[in-house]
Amino acid sequence: MQTIWAATALLPSGWASNVRIDVDAQGYICDVQAEAPAHGCHVPMLLPAPVNVHSHAFQRAMAGLTERRGPDPSDSFWTWRQLMFRFLDRLTPEHIQAITAFVQMEMLEAGYSASVEFHYLHHQQGGVPYENIAETSDRVLAAADQTGMGLCLLPVHYQYGGCDQRDLTAGQVRFGNTFQQFQTLYDAASTSLKDAPADSAIGVAPHSLRAVGIQDLKAYNTAFPSGPIHMHLAEQRAEVAEVEAHWGARPVTWALANMELDSRWCLIHCTQMTPEETVALARSGAVAGLCPITESSLGDGIFDAVRWLDNDGKFAIGSDSNIRISLSEELRTLDYSQRLRDGTRAALASPDKSTGRRMYDGILHGGARASGRQTGRIEVGCWADLLSLDTSSEHMWGREGDTALDAWIFAGDDRLVTDVWSAGRHMVKGGRHENRTAIVAAYKRVIDKLRDAL
Repeated sequence: MQTIWAATALLPSGWASNVRIDVDAQGYICDVQAEAPAHGCHVPMLLPAPVNVHSHAFQRAMAGLTERRGPDPSDSFWTWRQLMFRFLDRLTPEHIQAITAFVQMEMLEAGYSASVEFHYLHHQQGGVPYENIAETSDRVLAAADQTGMGLCLLPVHYQYGGCDQRDLTAGQVRFGNTFQQFQTLYDAASTSLKDAPADSAIGVAPHSLRAVGIQDLKAYNTAFPSGPIHMHLAEQRAEVAEVEAHWGARPVTWALANMELDSRWCLIHCTQMTPEETVALARSGAVAGLCPITESSLGDGIFDAVRWLDNDGKFAIGSDSNIRISLSEELRTLDYSQRLRDGTRAALASPDKSTGRRMYDGILHGGARASGRQTGRIEVGCWADLLSLDTSSEHMWGREGDTALDAWIFAGDDRLVTDVWSAGRHMVKGGRHENRTAIVAAYKRVIDKLRDAL
């Protein structure tokens, strides 16, 4: 049993003062009391900590290496992807574990309590499976054990190089599995998960419409009935054109007509949708997994968040390529993109909630749904996924309630995050992860080995 006492806390009923939260030995919140006497670990402001719903952990080690223009003047996502393929071909399971631990540590320090790892780097160089087909998935689990990060592991099904079912290129063969081989990999990873912490979970991820065949995509609801199921969808204009040319419809339109999309699904990016597609997908119950920093970095486009929220769409935040790990900056970028596109201010505020509060409530609810994790609320029966903010900072001074959230997101940054708990594991104290020194040292050793990878 541990007890946390907050001068102010965001409860399901709203802001409350002098809040005591008791956490049981399994990491669940077992009691919440407002106006309680001070006891236990004291923090100034306590929030539910959200889930990072989309991460390719290994790409963190590429950050800063792809900002030069090559011989092609039309540098794009597709040229970036070729550089990424070259980089990943150097990675060993040991590298993957060290990089994943580093990025999970950064996520925790930024305020995330859990990560959904969209994990597609499965095989050896050349595409030969490891003796343990789930070897690299096990390395992601091992990293989570090092960091204390809550984890939802999504082994990724990646079979083809495009909608025409062409063979995978040299840069993609480490991802490749038939549907049957993918099910074997999923079963092996599920077995490994039995030894992981109780809040660990597993789902599946057909990579995209261009990487998985039509019949296999249609089989997911039956083969994996409980979810969560995540998939990249409508990220790039060229992707939209390819799907439309081969399958006769735009990606979102095709998926809605053929894939029984519902609350089990989290569709990543969705930056290339028509207004009609936005409304229909929002009403399906599927979560939009948004990664605004990466979507900016790769020139994906701007998600239609205003229309999405106006139609009660659920959304969550992820860090995708991990070029930068910042919870507050993901939210700020999401809102500012709407303002720049439409020439407005406070684009995502509502009549009863500020911009920061509406976004934060949204990612708490959407992240819980997309990860299948009992989280997102300071409430009995939920995992103790919590973060504390430093209200003594000049950026937060004199700010209360929703205005304090706005100050963190728009005036401050993640240095205001002082403490983070994941399923009751108090991993960040005073802004630093408790295993930071060892994790950073291991990461630096990997970077030294990969120095000439690009």
